[in-house]
Formats: sequence, C-alpha cells, structure tokens
Amino acid sequence: MKKSFKAAAITAAVIMASFIFLYFSTAGYSYMGISDRLNQRESVTNKKIYIIGIDDKTLEQYGPVNTWSRDIPAKLVSILNSDSEKRPAVIGFDVIYSENVDETADNNFARVCGEAGNVVSAMSFSFKEQPERDEKGKITYNPYHVDYLIDPYDSLKVEVMCGFANTFVDTDGYVRQAMAYLDYDGERMYSLSSRAYMVYQEHRGEEAALPETYGRNNRFYFNYSGKAGGYSVVSMADVLDKTVDAAIFQDAIVLVGAYAVGMQDSYMPAIDHNSQMYGVEIHANIIEALLEGRTQLPISSMLYAAMAAVLCGLFYICTRKLRLLHSTILFVLLTVLDLIFSRVMYLCGWIVPTLLWPVCLFVIYLIQVVQAYLSEIMRRRRVINVFKQYVAPQIVDKISKDKDFELVIGGENRHIAVLFVDIRGFTTMSESLKPEEVVEILNEYLSLTTQAIFDNGGTLDKFVGDATMAVFNAPFDLDDYIFRAVCTAWDMKAGADIISKKFSERFNKSVSFGIGVNCGNAVVGNIGCDFRMDYTAIGDTVNTAARLESNAGPGQILISKEVYEAVKDRVDVTPIGEIPLKGKTNGVFVYQVDRVKRGV
Repeated sequence: MKKSFKAAAITAAVIMASFIFLYFSTAGYSYMGISDRLNQRESVTNKKIYIIGIDDKTLEQYGPVNTWSRDIPAKLVSILNSDSEKRPAVIGFDVIYSENVDETADNNFARVCGEAGNVVSAMSFSFKEQPERDEKGKITYNPYHVDYLIDPYDSLKVEVMCGFANTFVDTDGYVRQAMAYLDYDGERMYSLSSRAYMVYQEHRGEEAALPETYGRNNRFYFNYSGKAGGYSVVSMADVLDKTVDAAIFQDAIVLVGAYAVGMQDSYMPAIDHNSQMYGVEIHANIIEALLEGRTQLPISSMLYAAMAAVLCGLFYICTRKLRLLHSTILFVLLTVLDLIFSRVMYLCGWIVPTLLWPVCLFVIYLIQVVQAYLSEIMRRRRVINVFKQYVAPQIVDKISKDKDFELVIGGENRHIAVLFVDIRGFTTMSESLKPEEVVEILNEYLSLTTQAIFDNGGTLDKFVGDATMAVFNAPFDLDDYIFRAVCTAWDMKAGADIISKKFSERFNKSVSFGIGVNCGNAVVGNIGCDFRMDYTAIGDTVNTAARLESNAGPGQILISKEVYEAVKDRVDVTPIGEIPLKGKTNGVFVYQVDRVKRGV
C-alpha cells in the first residue's frame, strides 16, 4: 500500500513539474528556432508578386531617397499604369511619404495615384509598451500599444489606400509573425500586406479572407515562401528608364521598397537564421502566405502543457517497468513522433512547441537511468555483502572489481567440490557443560572451520548445528578447487588439534572433527521461497560428501575416489575400501588423507 502510494505521488510530481516547465517555456520563443528549421521551407509558387527595388543602381542614378522629388514615384506609377490592359493589380509602396516636400510635385504624385486607383501607400504606427487591462480585468503589459501614427501627407492620403508597414520582430530577433489589422481611433487599420492582398483578390474577383488571429493585436504566424532573393526583383531605375517593359507586371502584385543595405530596412527572417531579408521581401512573403493559406496560430499553452505533462507521467510509469534499451527506444520513438506531430500540426495551421516535450522526456529518462544505475550499484553491493558471508571477502572484492564481474543468481549446474565437517562428541559434551561454555566452544570451532574455508577460497554454504558445509568452484570459478577442498580439510584437522588441547586443559573435554570431501556435478544457486532464500548446492554429490563425513571417525578425513584421482600426486592416503552409504545402492570407495603435500 505504501509502495503504491509512493509511486503515485512520484508520478503526480513528475506530471506537475512537467506542466510547470512546459507552460512557462511556451510563453517564450526558446523552441521556435527548431520549429523554423523543421517547418520553414522554400516554396515560392506565386509568380505574380514582383519587387521593384530601390537598389544601389537607383540610388546612384537618382540620389538619396530623402532628396527625391515626388515626381519620381509619380513617374513610376504612370509607367506601370500606362497601358490600362496590362497594368498591375496593385502597387504597394513600402515607403512612407509623410511630409510635404514640394507642393506641386506632391500634389502631382497624389493625383497620379488617385487616377490609377491601385496604389497602396505605407504608413506606420509608433508602438509603446504600456500596462492595460484585459477583458477579465487583469493588468498585462501590451508592447504594441499605439503611441502615435505616421501616415501619408494629406493630399496623398485621400487619393490612396493605406496600410501600416510595421515589421514585427519576436524577442529572439527573428520575424515570423505579422499583424493583420489594428483598431485605432475608432477605425480598422489594415497592414500593408493585408491591404495589398485584399486589393489583389478584389481585382481577381475573389473574396479576401484574412486568417484567424490571436491576441489583442490580431497577430498570426506565417510561412515564408523563399529566402532573401527568392522573388523577382527589378531595379526601379530600369523601370523608370523603360529598360524593363512594364507589361511584365500585368495583373501582378508590385511592391516598391528599399533594396539597398544603406537604407537600413533589413531583418532576420525565420526561414534563414544566417542572413537578412529586406522589409519589402518580408511583405511579399506575408502576401503569398495569405494567398496560399499558409498561416498559423499558436496552440494554447495551457492545453499543450496539460496534455504533454500527462504523457510525461505515462512515460515515467513505462520507463520504471522497462529495461534501459527499451526505454531508450521508446524515448527516441517519442521524439520522432513529436517532430512528426509538430510538422503535421503546422501544416494544419497550428504552431506547436517543438522538442520541448522531448526535453521533459529526456530529463525523466536521464533520472531513470541514474536511478537504475544507483539501484544496480546498491543491488550489487547488497549481493556482494551477502556473498561475503559465504566466500572469503578478499576474493569477492577482487572479483567485484573485474569489469566482467557477474553474479549468476538462480540455479546452475556446476562441477564442484563439497566438504562437510562435524564435531565428534559434541552432543555428549554439551550435556555436561554450561550453555555459555557450549556456545564458546562451538563458536571457536566454527570460526576455525570458516577461516579455513575462506583461506582456501571456498564458499561457506551453511552451518547445521555443529556441522559446517562448504563448496568450492561456486558461485565463482576457482582454480584447482578439488585440491583446495582437501587443503581446507587438512587445515581444519590441524587447527582442531590446537583448539582441542586448549579446551581439554580448560574444560577437561576433548573434541575433534570428522570430515568428508567429495566432488562432482551439483545444482547450485539461490534456493528457497520469495521471502527466504539460501545460496546452496543440492544433488547426489552433496549427499555423498555428507555420508563420508558421517562415516569419518574423530580426526579423520575421508575423500571419495573421484577426489583422490584429482589430487593423488599431492596427498598421502590410506585406502579404506568400499563402504556402504545410507541411501545409495552401491558402496563408495574411500580414502583416508594422511598428509597433504602443498607446493608440489
């Protein structure tokens, strides 16, 4: 119950933390750079948008724009509209003619534009950040509060259609949004791009449908159609001197604007983060996005954060149950799906934060990896500590430092050597001694047997009353393990003689060991139930070793024929012959170990 509650609490915390991160991250533009690279593609399809650039050639021939007579733009309009059958659908000036320069030339320009009827002239809003109350009464800061308006001079203003030419730069420095219109002073003002689009649609006899917008300033995202230079650009000088035939602009959208570096009208477009684009080209891209319906709205931050956070919670639950490889595959798959989903939503008209959700998934994945790594370290440490109860600590430490170290948990069939040792006369002795004296003697003997096992690299299997069982070559591979088992028995016999003398003097009791050693195949591993397991060995090899020990007299070491054949060059023995063993149909030929020759 507590474990389930803890898991539920952690999952809820993951969802809440993910929601907070995702919600506040969508308020900025940290994800938009990736979205730009994923979604902004070159696809200039409208061949009816032309740019007449006020380029270096034009400035060289006619001088700086601020010194021009209004007769120059008047001449341009006249040339473009000279043939009523081949004139442009709309001429948009991305130049603000806000002041009177020469009354005659100014009025002439206004008259020519009025007679043409297809001219849209730029104006500009000056915005100032100001606190405002929204519909719910909450105070927010509006960065696009209109401070004042810069519009064309009076005589021109009454003869042309106007549209504000402001370019809107996101906080990361890139242009990817436009403003469709703005209500100002009781009147709806359209942007230069929107107005040119509306006039063009009217010329074609089609209905103009401005896109859905968001926010108090009626903004929308748009898809670029091309990088800088993607549209047909004609020098204004070539049009004025009629080097270029004005007939090429028939029924087209013609935008007139700065196309020279010195005019300082360039911005960073979202389609190419490594170059700049002139403002007139940005208007061309916006107009084509309106014509092609390639505009987008941002998805609700609250909705996105809520949905993505729930998915983060599900991912956390899954990764807790999956292996690392499967978790990695799942993370990669979800990241790819996020990119696909973002692309599909973009094509459907929605801006979805790109890779923000995978960032959350990666953090969760990383935490799970670290947690799994630490858990594995703790598990290995617990296992090693448990095995140190069975095996000499120095051997466990040495093996655990090996990069290929692996503990086989569970049953396996191994060839091992098995040793049983028992104290002879212990039951009789315990009846005549105090309990504490019995325990003292028993601990002394068991310490001896344990130390002998560990000194020879064996595994302490278990204590059974006053008996000790040891195995060699399990759970770790051990060289010369059969001889090691015999050496262990010999060390026990030698140690028992010393201890027996000590207790004989103290308690007037003499106690010795009976030892049996056998080798062969056995099943070794953790055997037991869910709540109680022991590492042990089972099988006929073990049973035979136990029977040898029970047949050994005080101070006697009995080994099987299989053990003798493995170590006969390094031991002196006395053949005992075949003896019957309880539970076995055939007898077992045994030998008594008289001397062990180490170093041979």
